[in-house]
Amino acid sequence: MSFLTPLLGRRHEPDLVIAFELHDAEQIRAALDAGVDARAPLRGKSPINWLTEMYSRGDNFPKCLRILLDRGAVLDDPVVAPVLLNDPDGVASAIRARPSLLDHRTNMVSAFTPLIGASLLHVAAEYGNAEVARRLIELGADVNATAALDEYGLNGHTPIFHTVSSSGNRSAPILEMLLDAGATSDIAVRGITWGKGFAWETTLFDVTPISYAQFGLLPQVHRAEADIYDNIKQLVAAAGRPVPPLANVPNRYLSQ
Repeated sequence: MSFLTPLLGRRHEPDLVIAFELHDAEQIRAALDAGVDARAPLRGKSPINWLTEMYSRGDNFPKCLRILLDRGAVLDDPVVAPVLLNDPDGVASAIRARPSLLDHRTNMVSAFTPLIGASLLHVAAEYGNAEVARRLIELGADVNATAALDEYGLNGHTPIFHTVSSSGNRSAPILEMLLDAGATSDIAVRGITWGKGFAWETTLFDVTPISYAQFGLLPQVHRAEADIYDNIKQLVAAAGRPVPPLANVPNRYLSQ
């Protein structure tokens, strides 16, 4: 390795941050090949945390994470690796070796719904990793497991909250899985702080999955109105309530 390699690596650091946001696996690999250290802090944060804490959710996320892990990066909680990699066989193998992992709790920074004191199923639901979510449910994961409360008694939400207004409605299949597995659609919590620590941080009080889905209509959330109401209809029906006609979705006034 040339003595210039670290300098060349630093030149590629801004490209790497953008690549994390876009889930550009080839750009991540190129930056690492140019000398960026997958383990060294980048603007005060590890590269792997840049990736996991980014706004984006998508199919290429596991591929990007795998590149970093193969280059020596280490997650703050390695237990969640197969969940984030959407590796159902890896999850099953880990749980067979340690059945207690079904009750494991982890802490991660989340751009959206909090992952503090979260189960593996919470993590799968947040990142929209449906294959892993299905395997966790098959293995007996508690679909109504609660995350930790904060110092104000907020959060304590179940995995379903992560699915009702996900980015690009990516977690909609997991919402259906959870409901089919008996997840409670009208459970109430005192509040949730969405996007805690980010510019879009918003605290909502007296929240159910239905009201949390409706929160997706607020401008800072950037969700599609039709997707939100599709999820709401599922939740209302799962609670045994009649679903009224929703003739003005999407709202015609807003499209004028």
